[in-house]
Amino acid sequence: MKFERLALIGCGLMGGSFALALRQAGLVQHITGFSASDKTRQRALELGVIDQACRSVADAVQGADLVLLAVPVGAMHSSFAAMRDALAPQALLMDVGSTKCDVIAAAQANLGERLNCLVPAHPIAGKEVAGIEHAEGNLYQERRTILTPLPHNTIRQIKMASEVWTAIGSHVSHMTPEAHDATFAAVSHLPHLLAFAAVNALTAQAQGAAFLEMAGPGFRDFSRIAASDPAVWRDILDANQAEVLTQMAHFRSALDAFENALKQGDTAALQQLIQQASDVRSAWTLQAGNACNKASED
Repeated sequence: MKFERLALIGCGLMGGSFALALRQAGLVQHITGFSASDKTRQRALELGVIDQACRSVADAVQGADLVLLAVPVGAMHSSFAAMRDALAPQALLMDVGSTKCDVIAAAQANLGERLNCLVPAHPIAGKEVAGIEHAEGNLYQERRTILTPLPHNTIRQIKMASEVWTAIGSHVSHMTPEAHDATFAAVSHLPHLLAFAAVNALTAQAQGAAFLEMAGPGFRDFSRIAASDPAVWRDILDANQAEVLTQMAHFRSALDAFENALKQGDTAALQQLIQQASDVRSAWTLQAGNACNKASED
């Protein structure tokens, strides 16, 4: 498996790391890149992530046999529309979006006949820091990548998509788009939202700054993902709104149980609630391929 031309749409951490990984694995001969920022395109060129900086999505994908769309989910519509007429019929197109139903809807609305090229993907990897300067070729090693194949995808397409991610060190799993969005609303999107809310609740208090000065490792570990990219997470939470709202309702119910126990002075109930969570967390282990430190796009 070797690609003549990779088109990288979005020269940031995720896209840049994918390009470096393919280059290090000897799987691609030439890499074109497009980002909305001219500065980012030039920086990607200077760092050797791409071989050619393009001024438009269409120019970047022209003649490419592999295309990676690594833009925030809010930019998917315009990106799909911009590449539609230039995308080769046999090209393999993948994205790295943290939500899938909305990305697929954007593709259906904008790709036309080139929808057949798309195999949606979500690599569970990243860092707290964003930008092409932080891209690294081993970012996807020992991480999980979720594929959400579409009904029109051929066995060959799915196999090729799986082989690409496997070749750069990922463990590949398949899910339906609906199951993906429900799952990651529970284990990623809601936790990020709670971290944002907890930090905001702390700093909104008159003594918030003083409280923060006294924070220790527990606060550090809990709040780590609150340092995530605001624009990226705005788009993710908005795109997966229904599933996130469902998870928020479950959380409110759990929080209510703690509040009731505290108000009633029911220490037995309070301990039982804590014990329940402790048992689950103690028994849980990070599955192979899920070990990641991601606050930017997970």
